[in-house]
Amino acid sequence: MGKIEKLNHRELKSIGDFVVALAREAGEIQRRHLGQSKPIAYKGPVDLVTEVDHLCEDAIIGRILDRFPRHHVLAEEGEHKPQGESSFRWYVDPLDGTTNYVHGYPCFSVSIGLEVEAEMVLGVVYDPMGDELFHGIKDHGAFLNGRKINVSKIRALEQSLLATGFPYDIRESEENNIDHFAKFALASQGVRRDGSAALDLCYVAIGRFDGFWEMKLRPWDVAAGVVMVREAGGRVSDFRNAPFSIDSGEVLATNGLIHGQMVSLLERGRIKRLP
Repeated sequence: MGKIEKLNHRELKSIGDFVVALAREAGEIQRRHLGQSKPIAYKGPVDLVTEVDHLCEDAIIGRILDRFPRHHVLAEEGEHKPQGESSFRWYVDPLDGTTNYVHGYPCFSVSIGLEVEAEMVLGVVYDPMGDELFHGIKDHGAFLNGRKINVSKIRALEQSLLATGFPYDIRESEENNIDHFAKFALASQGVRRDGSAALDLCYVAIGRFDGFWEMKLRPWDVAAGVVMVREAGGRVSDFRNAPFSIDSGEVLATNGLIHGQMVSLLERGRIKRLP
């Protein structure tokens, strides 16, 4: 396999089946260790990493590199760069929602995305507690446990259920999303904060949420979920409605129908910082 035009649907589906198996394997590791006392390290005041993060990442990356040794793999806890250039890049979040996991809150996931020639072509997100497997293939739709999914048809922001998250430097930086949260809480039907960006994006794809925004995200947080939203008929951009970039750090994902309304609210500028 070389350039993206040579990756036909059959090849992508084969890779997708492989990734689904990887995600389920990592999800089983998460289920097996949930609630057990395991070493926890702090990358920051509220940024955790556990032994389970590493177990899942090792399992996923090991299998990817066994099958595709020349591919580039970027993961939350490490990076593998092959010798020479590769048009294939994997984005792996082995445990999205580590804080939830540590506290036994059952909202966490495995997220794996594949980019070819700078274009996201495949995404898989697995919720092991709900046994919900989301997968999307470019130009061929998004699915939950094999059933095709679509975004919601809500047209008014005031009738919309939204989701967001907060950055790890919330205590140090004024750019912490609290201002946007306050505005959307008043303008929408409700805002949820579940702690797994990958699942939030999948929930937009299936219509459980009508919109999602977040800042200071890393590529592995959003790579797979963005594929899901697009393939389910949704829209993804940055806060100013510019084309989404996986390295920009911010994402706005909606059903498309409320996208402009959310952009308008995001563009109104910061409110007075909350105490």
